[in-house]
Amino acid sequence: MGYRVLVTALFFYGLLFGPGVVASKEYQQTGSQHSVLVLGDSISAAYGIDKRDGWVALLEQRLAPQCASVKVHNASVSGETTAGGLARLPGLLAAHQPRLLVIELGANDGLRGLSPQQMGKNLQAMVELAEITGAKVAVLGMLMPPNLGAAYVQLFEQAMQGVAADESLLFLKFFLQDVTGNRALIQTDGLHPTAAAQPRLLDNAWQLLEKPLAEICQTRVGITQL
Repeated sequence: MGYRVLVTALFFYGLLFGPGVVASKEYQQTGSQHSVLVLGDSISAAYGIDKRDGWVALLEQRLAPQCASVKVHNASVSGETTAGGLARLPGLLAAHQPRLLVIELGANDGLRGLSPQQMGKNLQAMVELAEITGAKVAVLGMLMPPNLGAAYVQLFEQAMQGVAADESLLFLKFFLQDVTGNRALIQTDGLHPTAAAQPRLLDNAWQLLEKPLAEICQTRVGITQL
């Protein structure tokens, strides 16, 4: 109950102090603004590569031929945690009024050894904030490497599964599927995907985003060929 109070407080903080006014649910479903907001960390911020090669930029390129009216806003920041994303989200929702919010956060919580339970609460709070505005939410999940210890890896996965149990959102278990473990697709730092990996990341995300994007585009004809 206390967390719902916090979510409501954060929402109204964004309403009062964020850049712009949060649109009503009716406006977001019927209005002319068709936008997608991506809230992520360095994976979505295209760390170490040209941002034009990042998967978010590639998503916008894929949409352009048939869904030119859809604007993709990339609010990803390298090093971002779920707590940081939650703090920034009210203002971002106010500014961009997205129809779809894509959350790609959690990896930095894990790599810093932060509480998986708190990470799960932060993610759920972001979902609730977005749903207040009528936005649909998609979460690109993460898994932790085994070198962090079996107990922590299990707690992290359980926290992600707890978020996935929310039937109101779209959830992908592991965004980096078929990327991690492939040295050709990982930069020399051993963490960040290369430019060559970005189309694969887009394909992973597309599994989750194709249907809601088709709804935003208000056409299903040829959407799978985008």
